[in-house]
Amino acid sequence: MPDPRHSIIDNLNQQLEAFFGSGKTAQIIPNGVGVDGPYNGTTAHHERLRKERDKLASAVRAEADKGVVASVAAKNLGMHIKRVTLIAQENGFKFADTP
Repeated sequence: MPDPRHSIIDNLNQQLEAFFGSGKTAQIIPNGVGVDGPYNGTTAHHERLRKERDKLASAVRAEADKGVVASVAAKNLGMHIKRVTLIAQENGFKFADTP
């Protein structure tokens, strides 16, 4: 009995030849459509998380304006450093460099 994988590959190749042989072309799907969504996903859950981070942005910005590094700001605000740096990245401000 022939290998079933070879018959599947042959069938697929025949379908490809029929498709492209009839003059059809492959559709190009741009980035951001389908599974390649924007930063941090597009679900309602991600939107809720972003709203929570937006509420904290003013406090994080105030810490950045003091001239502290991200780790000190996170400690002062009782947050994880990754959350503080994400809020800064999303809102377009930076922390001081390491002392």
